[in-house]
Formats: sequence, structure tokens, C-alpha cells
Amino acid sequence: MLFRSGLREFLGTLGIVSTLVLLTLLAFSVVSWTIILYKWRFFREQEAADRRFLEAFNNYEHPLGAFQEVHLYKSSGVAAVYAEVASRYHLAGNGGEGTPLETQDAVEPEESAPTPNYVERVLGHAIQEQITRTEAYLPFLATTGNTTPFIGLLGTVLGIIDAFREIGIQGTASIAAVAPGVAEALVATAAGLFTAIPAVIAYNYFLARVRKMAFRMDRFAIELTNALDRQVVRESAGRP
Repeated sequence: MLFRSGLREFLGTLGIVSTLVLLTLLAFSVVSWTIILYKWRFFREQEAADRRFLEAFNNYEHPLGAFQEVHLYKSSGVAAVYAEVASRYHLAGNGGEGTPLETQDAVEPEESAPTPNYVERVLGHAIQEQITRTEAYLPFLATTGNTTPFIGLLGTVLGIIDAFREIGIQGTASIAAVAPGVAEALVATAAGLFTAIPAVIAYNYFLARVRKMAFRMDRFAIELTNALDRQVVRESAGRP
């Protein structure tokens, strides 16, 4: 066992530098695990909400019909993207079930129905906004994974320097004099790796979830634009 004499006794023998390094690594670890647990719950709720919203969207014949219940899916990134587009049509007075998507004579020019190019720009902006929202706090995990091993290494180097200083003071290089200082120094490296490894694993895992979410929104954006185009064709064909 590493701390056969007891963890409390071992911590009591640490120097100021080693203590500061371990406290810094502990702070990084606590924040990282808080983010990991939060993001794990966030992605789980988001995927469940996306799935429920897509089911609701497919139940409506009109592509803008689901706008009336989009508020029920606040955790859904897909629903947020859909709401950005549907709200433009509703502001133009063209968002009701069975109402034409094309510009009506009674609608003012500045309130006309969005053009396909405008819808694509809105979709692109909304998707990017959701990606940015989903990536929140992930940079801290990347920073933790890249920085904490070096913090631990710094603690190790300073600890070894202190150990050699003690050797010079005692005037002996026996294993009994060297081992405690070296062991104390190496604890900092172990703590740095212990902090960094979960952060790196979680960052890569969540980054893959972000890409999966972005692909899901891109696919829905294509389906939505196609549905809007088909609706315009159907309503145009139905006019005298």
C-alpha cells in the first residue's frame, strides 16, 4: 500500500509546495467531475427530448404544426432549431395549420414569408448556436487534461529538489534519507495523472456526443426545408 502509515499522517509530512500542488489538482478534479456529471445528464436529457420532439413533429401533416407545442421540449436542440424557423413564419402570419406558406396580399413586404435562402441562414445560425451551447464547459475539461499532468510534474520536480536539499543538509545519501522525499514528490505526478485521465476521456466522449447532436440537427434541417418546399408546392397547386 502507498500510504501504510495512514493518509492523514502522510499529508501531515508534505511540504508547502507539495500541499499547494495537491490542493490545486484537487480543485481541478472536483470541478472536472462536476462538469462530467452535469454534461452526462445534459446529453441524456437532450437526446430524450430530441427523440420526443421528432416523434411529435412527424405526427403533424403541416411542417409548422408542431410550433404550438415546441415549448414542451426545452431540453431539445432540434426543437430549438425548429422554433427559430417556425417563429419567422408565424411572425409573417404564415404559420398556422393549413395557412399558405407563400406571401399573402394582406401581408406587408417586410413581414413576408421567409425565402428559402433566408431559412437556410436561420437554420445555420440556430444550429451553430445550439452547438456552442452544447459545448459549454468542455474547454475546461480539455484544459484540465492538458494542464494537470504538468502541474503534477512541477510538484514532482520541486519535491525532488527539496529531497536533494535535505540530503545535503543531512550529509547522507542512504535510501532511508532519499526515499521519503522522492515518494512525496512522485505523489504529485500520480495526482496530476489521476486528475487528467478522466478529464481527457470525458472530453473526447462528450465531443463525440456533440458531433452526433450536430449531425442530428443537420439532418432535421434538411428534412424541414424539404417539408416546407413540398408544402409550398401543394398549396400552390391547390390554388385556382
